[in-house]
Amino acid sequence: MPRIIYEEANGTRHEVEVPVGTSLMQGAVNYLVPGIEGDCGGLCACGTCHVYIDEADKTLCGSADELEQGMLEFAFGVDEATSRLSCQIEVTADMEDLIVKMPARQY
Repeated sequence: MPRIIYEEANGTRHEVEVPVGTSLMQGAVNYLVPGIEGDCGGLCACGTCHVYIDEADKTLCGSADELEQGMLEFAFGVDEATSRLSCQIEVTADMEDLIVKMPARQY
């Protein structure tokens, strides 16, 4: 299981091992990581799992589809270059030490 590093807006880090095939959102929810709400349960219907993925790591996470891009319009603090919905990113073995940064708030 790759270790994922969830970083709160205040810099607090939570390092957790997330099973391959699990979404980044579900990994955070399973380990009670604060800052990722996931109110819709991962259906890409709410935007409360908004995160920032460094541009250098974007290839590991794939690209946002049209539905995800639309939902990001309702998220807080969106950065067009790095914002993603963590429910739409499936963990792969290549994501060891991936840093997932969270906004100051979700809505």
